[in-house]
Amino acid sequence: MLFGPARELAGRREAEVTGATAAEVLAAAVERFGPAFAELAGRSGLWVNGEPAEPQTPVADGDEVAVLPPVSGG
Repeated sequence: MLFGPARELAGRREAEVTGATAAEVLAAAVERFGPAFAELAGRSGLWVNGEPAEPQTPVADGDEVAVLPPVSGG
């Protein structure tokens, strides 16, 4: 799932990409969506199946990996 600016840069809310870890999935998304997406992804949170994830978190078929850009507000 892609939220906020990540969704805007990718041009979609969801994308199917493969990888054995959260980092591999993110790398595949970066390759698909380009350098602006890569810059944003470097500042974003990474979640797997609704839980905060580390880059080495394993990902299986059917898992949902979410990219959550930083939020600002007041």
